[in-house]
Amino acid sequence: MPIYLYWGEDDFAIAKAVKQLHDRVLDPDWLQFNYQKLTGDRGETIIEGLNQAITPVFGMGERLTWLDDTTICQQCSQDTLTELERTLTVIPDNSHLLLTTTKKPDGRLKSTKLIKKHAEVKEFSLIPPWKTEIIASKIKDFAQEIDINLTPKAIKLLVDSVGNNTRQLWNELEKLQIYQGENKNAIDEEIVPKLVVCNTQNSLKLAAAIKDGKTETALELVTGLIDRNEPALRIIATLVGQFRTWTIVKLMQEAGEKDDRAIATAAEINNPNRLYYIRQEIARVSGQQFMTALPMLLELEYSLKRGAEPLATLQTKAIELANLF
Repeated sequence: MPIYLYWGEDDFAIAKAVKQLHDRVLDPDWLQFNYQKLTGDRGETIIEGLNQAITPVFGMGERLTWLDDTTICQQCSQDTLTELERTLTVIPDNSHLLLTTTKKPDGRLKSTKLIKKHAEVKEFSLIPPWKTEIIASKIKDFAQEIDINLTPKAIKLLVDSVGNNTRQLWNELEKLQIYQGENKNAIDEEIVPKLVVCNTQNSLKLAAAIKDGKTETALELVTGLIDRNEPALRIIATLVGQFRTWTIVKLMQEAGEKDDRAIATAAEINNPNRLYYIRQEIARVSGQQFMTALPMLLELEYSLKRGAEPLATLQTKAIELANLF
């Protein structure tokens, strides 16, 4: 009874794993008979999917029933649970039931416990953006998969430009692969900026430059982001999120809070171990400085939403914020 639960925020990694399963078990000539994808957010579609999973395979290959974006591990009615209990133990060996969700399964639910008992569970979480070595390792894995050569400096530049966005990372590497063509000379750091689009990783660098009072660096990053067509509202969203995290951690630290889990919960940080890095980032900044910066960022967001010219507005506010620090 091959049953799978794939969950996590990295939807691109999940999509790749689903395709691998799809290609491995299904005969392309019999897809219309043996493959069904259902949205698994309603009891009736979940039950329909379970019924499909126990239906005998027709023709060649095996069967795959996919309940996408399912809520069965977040909420589950008694009727659905009963059907789940009846079905999971009788799914044929040549039929595969796949459940995918971006949300973490609620381990307290009977449905979650039952699925974990019978299923192969895989987590697909985004790599934290500050774990650059792991992101670099992922870039090397992807590059090897599509047979593209990159110099170490090119990999580092990709880490800085793309960050933990695995979907964009894959797309950018495919673009570089096309550029490389039959020439297997390693792509270096001079080629990457000409083809690769920056994203929130450089917005995080912008936040750091502002916090460190580096006005010139902040202005260069603002110009680079706008030149590469990064939406201004996405830039400010990253800035607000980062400064909010810094502010909460600093204020709780100044208040004498020692419990890392309490601080992580208040700052909505999934991994308390990240606090070690955050404390280093904010060591020389006061809570009052952060408290002053947040309204300025919200004012910037309001101006952009009212139609202010992005580049000039961001540059002006970057100077004001950097001067604050």
